[in-house]
Amino acid sequence: MYLNELDVLRWVHILAMVYWLGGEWGVFQTSYHVTNSALSLDERKRHMETAYRIDILARTGIVLLFPLGLHMGSIYGFVPLLAVPGALTAMWVFFLAWLCMTWAAFIQRETDIGIRITRAEELLRYPLIAGIVILSIMAFMGEGPVEVQSGSFWYPAKMILYAFTLCIGLFLRFVMRQWTVYFRALAAGPDAGIQAKLDREIAQARIAAYIYWITISGICFLGATKPF
Repeated sequence: MYLNELDVLRWVHILAMVYWLGGEWGVFQTSYHVTNSALSLDERKRHMETAYRIDILARTGIVLLFPLGLHMGSIYGFVPLLAVPGALTAMWVFFLAWLCMTWAAFIQRETDIGIRITRAEELLRYPLIAGIVILSIMAFMGEGPVEVQSGSFWYPAKMILYAFTLCIGLFLRFVMRQWTVYFRALAAGPDAGIQAKLDREIAQARIAAYIYWITISGICFLGATKPF
């Protein structure tokens, strides 16, 4: 007996998706306590710490999903470019470097350098999102490095939905990054203006979270059913 490479990748892909979806739900629920002005600042900060510890698993899942998808896509024959010697390794090195940035930002989350790393990680997403969208559109048009045909258009559809979730994730990351900034200000004393910003941004984030979950479930559906 031996382990099939595709089966192992699919298993890790499922785990990453579970941690992504479940982690976002945990952060969503914890955010109610983070923004609750009726609680003491110390209590709110404890909930914020819990949210960060849950969120790092979701962030890890987000980062891993794309290289896992590309790796499986290369096995399916959708990404022949990755069949070039060394291409698959280079792809994994890039995404593991991104994952290291994500974890560094988490470890240093209460410091100025942590905020800078988070911003740098966010900037990395802009060209990545643009690249994924362009590759997906080219695949639908029958051009480009992602090669699909009738019956496998679910693959670029998953890619473009993933890019959309990265856009939503950018906003949610901004909200969580601002928590650190706002709580530094609140540590100096009650501030109605800061609290109002917290309440407004978390209300917007909750709407974004619902769209997030619907999109994630759509990605799951496409991967499971491969409908077109």
